[in-house]
Amino acid sequence: MGLKPSCVNWQIEYIGRNTVHCQIGIANFVVPNDGLYTTMSQTWFQHTFSRKRFQTRNQATAMAVLGIAVLLILGSLYLTQVASFAITNREIEDLISRRDQLKRQNEQLIGEIASFRTVPRLFARAAEIGFRPAANSDIDYLLIEGYSPLRSEAPVEAASSKPLDAAQTYEETFSSWLEQQFTLLRQQLESFGN
Repeated sequence: MGLKPSCVNWQIEYIGRNTVHCQIGIANFVVPNDGLYTTMSQTWFQHTFSRKRFQTRNQATAMAVLGIAVLLILGSLYLTQVASFAITNREIEDLISRRDQLKRQNEQLIGEIASFRTVPRLFARAAEIGFRPAANSDIDYLLIEGYSPLRSEAPVEAASSKPLDAAQTYEETFSSWLEQQFTLLRQQLESFGN
């Protein structure tokens, strides 16, 4: 009796009406269908959920899907940056318009202040709070001893100052300065120890 090949431990690729196509490793076999693989539910289930159907058949398809995913990520990052830039620009425009509005208000207030400082308005305001122009009888004069109304004469004599001596010449050298610094340092250390 000859050995009849079966597809029990092999991967079934296709179940036909009279044959069963099996694969083990890279070898493909066609085995006659002897009734083991004739049920329709087994055929449909194995045909639908075979491992071969879910594997990517083409490397180009996988690369295209990966490329689209990378493009979507880069596009979303770009849109995020553009949206952030637009929001920042809008905030800057709002701040600039607020600054311009404040400048206009400042100019308007400066104009109002200038109108309040006019001489006729100041006289009117002084009259409202009880002031009036001073008459000669309202003016009191103070006498200050030693004050001379004559402007040509100086009321106070300047104190005499000694003439400045000729500028002293600078004769200190670096070595003498360094010696002076060491002496001061030595004195400080001696006073610290006592």
